[in-house]
Amino acid sequence: MSKKDLLSVRNLRLHFQTRAGVVQAVDGIDFDLPTNKATVVIGESGCGKSSLAKAILRLLPNNVASFDGEVWLNNEDIMSLSNEEFRKQIRWKKIAMVPQAAMNALNPVMRIGDQVAEPAMVHLGMNRKEALARALTMFEQVGVPGDFLHRYAFELSGGMRQRAALAMSLVTEPQLVILDEPTSALDVLTQANIMNLMKRVKRDLDTSFILITHDIATSSELADNVAVMYAGQIVEVSDAKHFFTEPLHPYSQKLMASVPRLKQTVEPDFITGQPPSLLNPPTGCRFADRCPARFSKCDEEPPIIVIDEDRKVKCWLHV
Repeated sequence: MSKKDLLSVRNLRLHFQTRAGVVQAVDGIDFDLPTNKATVVIGESGCGKSSLAKAILRLLPNNVASFDGEVWLNNEDIMSLSNEEFRKQIRWKKIAMVPQAAMNALNPVMRIGDQVAEPAMVHLGMNRKEALARALTMFEQVGVPGDFLHRYAFELSGGMRQRAALAMSLVTEPQLVILDEPTSALDVLTQANIMNLMKRVKRDLDTSFILITHDIATSSELADNVAVMYAGQIVEVSDAKHFFTEPLHPYSQKLMASVPRLKQTVEPDFITGQPPSLLNPPTGCRFADRCPARFSKCDEEPPIIVIDEDRKVKCWLHV
């Protein structure tokens, strides 16, 4: 782990036991997140993006078959902490999360202010008055009027509920916030406003972000780095400048080709077939069956190829 990195993940695995077998949701993940940067994790639905977030935060269900690897936060091995130590020292205090469908995660019978203030009371030991004052500060930071402290979730629009959920994650001033599909179910204008808001928060509060999404166009607004997930593995990590202009992995290239562009006459491309089952993933390259550049070597699992300091790819084409 470099001293400039806030988070470093090495060989992280999270497998679930189901009636049909073991689901390899996160299977040997490596990536780094520099301080005060945003890493966007993209990929098709079912590739393990949300499971990666849960693995980092240890939000684990009862059917975990295996969970191991290394997660370093500010050069501290947080995987070595007990569950109680992790809850008290890390979760929400240093790493917070805005879950998928956060707009529906707010308690409909509690005032918004009390919900946003609660993490500060539980994790920072503040009394209710202090926590509400902190919540008001966070509301101002994310652009929510102060009088919304006394409202209920059903009185807020979708965009305002999303901002309230973001304020809740920021109220303890964590170093890292993980956002799982923060702009899903929002209209285009509201999506743009949320992205601009997160850029401002990153700049003003020195907060780092992991943004999990399948919306490549929207994510480009926030990304400093991009990690591409496919079938439980990260197949490419790149700085945003290079990724959005010249992606390396054939899967990444197909994803970028599927994005409509205003000033382009070529129709968007598509990826044939479907991702492999995580119950029984292929032994070689997991994208091989859908890859237009497949050749004999793809029957073996490719290593991680380091292109330069900011770019890595898991593909035999770059050996």
